[in-house]
Amino acid sequence: MLEEIIIKNGIVIDPEQDTIEVKEIGVRDGLLVAPQDISSSNVKYIDAEGCYVSPGFIDMHVHIFTEHTELGIEADLVGIEQGVTTVVDAGSSGYSDYSTFKEKVIKPSRTEVLSFLNISRKGLTNGLSELANLEDLMSLGEAKEIFEKEPSIVGLKARMSGSVVKNRGIKPLEHARMVADHINVPIMVHIGNPPPNLEEIFPLLRRGDIVTHAFHGKKYGILNAEGLLIPEAMEALKKGILFDIGHGTDSFSYETLMKFRDKYDDSFTTSTDIYLKNYQNPVGSLVNTMSKLLELGIPLMEVVKTVTSRAARSLRASDIGSLALGTTADITIFKKIKQRTILTDSMGVELEASQILKPHMVLKDGKVVQL
Repeated sequence: MLEEIIIKNGIVIDPEQDTIEVKEIGVRDGLLVAPQDISSSNVKYIDAEGCYVSPGFIDMHVHIFTEHTELGIEADLVGIEQGVTTVVDAGSSGYSDYSTFKEKVIKPSRTEVLSFLNISRKGLTNGLSELANLEDLMSLGEAKEIFEKEPSIVGLKARMSGSVVKNRGIKPLEHARMVADHINVPIMVHIGNPPPNLEEIFPLLRRGDIVTHAFHGKKYGILNAEGLLIPEAMEALKKGILFDIGHGTDSFSYETLMKFRDKYDDSFTTSTDIYLKNYQNPVGSLVNTMSKLLELGIPLMEVVKTVTSRAARSLRASDIGSLALGTTADITIFKKIKQRTILTDSMGVELEASQILKPHMVLKDGKVVQL
């Protein structure tokens, strides 16, 4: 028997068509279809009056390798239970422990779990200085093997902070660049406290790579003292390198983001870098991070794009982040509610918001999940 659903009366946000309008959404056997093509007598109706309906939210930077890393938090807790249908673990696992990650995290989770594989074989399972020993770096042969057989791996992760690479400088990223070029996958690069400096990091990046923590408020970031992009960051944007928020404990500054938006008309993605210790504060959830952007004056359509169509393109994923007919019916239904809330960035700067976004319901593979 066909399982058919019509979502009615919702305000549908279609990031690919750039439209916000009240209309119906049809679902048949887990796929999006035109509502007029649904003819079943036992169709299920979902009344989304007063809610927004969008493609399922994607959080492209989380840490969910529970029990095996000190950062790990439950995937569904920060995923489907928070209105997020797809999460991407950003380097918690490496070549050596990916099979465990797959069995313990991917398979049992209701949330779809993808992964940026750490360029270190050990990932974050042996501490947070995983790139300090060059002998731990995944070989090209190992990378070819695992990427060929594991479709849930979408790219490589390299954390380029002084505390991670120690005295190895830019060498781990040079190795990641070689591997990524041979197997044609993007690199997500974490930037933070140097060394290495951004002047060394950005020239190694290519179109489609992702810079996470792009808008941190630390010294030696993407902006100079005058609030302008450093030349290497400007060149990176011209090459098609994507900047990602990657909120985290100390990696997102309202001031940095707004200075960037004040002078540059470049797109970015929104992710949380959520893990066990920052779940309560300052991150909270992807929707909480989106609420911060909304309070900063970023239009709702753009906020939604940063966690749907734009995120999907960066992952080279054509079946998520979309309302196109025939794609998987991953849908987030959410509300904008009036509620005075203090929203804090990673620098401790507070915004007093009058409204926040709140997830109401999701459809994952066309199945309804009540929140």
